[in-house]
This record gives sequence, C-alpha cells and structure tokens, in this order.
Amino acid sequence: MRDLIKAVKALSDETRLRILNLLLERECCVCEVMQALNISQSRSSRNLGILQDAGFLKTRRDRLWIVYSIDWQSANRYTTSLTKLLRESPVSSKLLEKDKERLKHVKREGPGCWQKKRYE
Repeated sequence: MRDLIKAVKALSDETRLRILNLLLERECCVCEVMQALNISQSRSSRNLGILQDAGFLKTRRDRLWIVYSIDWQSANRYTTSLTKLLRESPVSSKLLEKDKERLKHVKREGPGCWQKKRYE
C-alpha cells in the first residue's frame, strides 16, 4: 500500500507529470529537462529525485552526465501501471506538446550546462 501512495503522490504535481511525459519520449539529463520545461536546475533535480524515489525512474552515467529514464524492469507494479496509463492516455495538452517540441532542440552542453541560458 505504501508503494501505491508514494507513486500517486509523486504524480500529484504538474512538473513531475511533464517530466514523465518527456522521459516517455527519450532519456534525459537534468540540463535537458531544464531546457525542455524551461525550469531551474534545482526544480528539475528535486522533481527527478522524487520520481526516482517513488520508483518511476532509473539513472545511468553517460560520461559527464547522469541520465534519467523510465524504469520498466525493476519498477514496482504500481509505477509500471501508472506509467503505462500515462503513455496510453488520450489526454493531451498544448503545454505537454510544447515540452516535447522543445525537447527536440535541447543539447547536453558540458559541465555546468544547467548554468547556461535555457532554451526559449
């Protein structure tokens, strides 16, 4: 029951839903999430951490970056079911579509890339 409550609480925030929406497209590092959602580094990191702690995400190191992706293999049944529900949901919004469009143009720029100007 605790896993279900943790998963539902993690999805109770618009920013986290937007992040999951991006990660359903492809894996991202913090700076890519920042650019695609036009949010701060601390907000990106905090919300990625909450999603990871709830069991939605896994990480891997790619040279300088920590890359986040959906954890389909070791996620619990609640997070897997909720993520599939989000992926298959007919719900769409202009904001989610705009996030996906910006994601096409983001770049991993190097150490401290989160300090550079975000994509407008």
